[in-house]
Amino acid sequence: MTHYNWLVTDDGQCESFGTVDNEPPAQTYRLYRFLTELEDILEREPDDAKRVQAIIPLVRKLLISAYWLQMEYKPPSKKTGWSVNFLYREHEYPITVQMVAWAPGSQSKIHNHATWGIVAMIGGEESNTFWRQAADDPKEITVVGEKMLYPGDIIGFTSNAVHRVSPVGDEPTISFNLYGVTDRSSRYKYDPDTLVADKF
Repeated sequence: MTHYNWLVTDDGQCESFGTVDNEPPAQTYRLYRFLTELEDILEREPDDAKRVQAIIPLVRKLLISAYWLQMEYKPPSKKTGWSVNFLYREHEYPITVQMVAWAPGSQSKIHNHATWGIVAMIGGEESNTFWRQAADDPKEITVVGEKMLYPGDIIGFTSNAVHRVSPVGDEPTISFNLYGVTDRSSRYKYDPDTLVADKF
């Protein structure tokens, strides 16, 4: 089965940069090696888009090889409609690794992450809607597109990409999420009706 690699840039454009058939790596690829190679990429590549495109193949290799990671999620909360299970956080290390689950019928806020991010779909189907921030005012956004994601698809975001996640169907969505260091001063959420911005 063919799976897609997607990149969403600050202007809300979502473009494919390759398709793959998931094949197990020749050798076991472990989390510690993934984190080491990830750190090497971050040190040599300052551009968000290039970082994401370099990291996504490593994410795919990790998830195929270290299958146990795909089981490390918590059921979505009945109160919030979602759950997060942190797989890796370390003081002064610029990476957050987590498993995220969304309940059917739930929906995220419209938001940016104010850092690069990668989301690998493990289970369920998910609709992502994309907005573009105004060049002169990040609090103003315009909707520009939508993309359906399926298990095996991986999508990356540059720092100011704005999106909303909506599970589709009757099953929870499960994803492996990876983020850099968030710039809290430029992270926003937007009212879904008025699109008025507020600090996240």
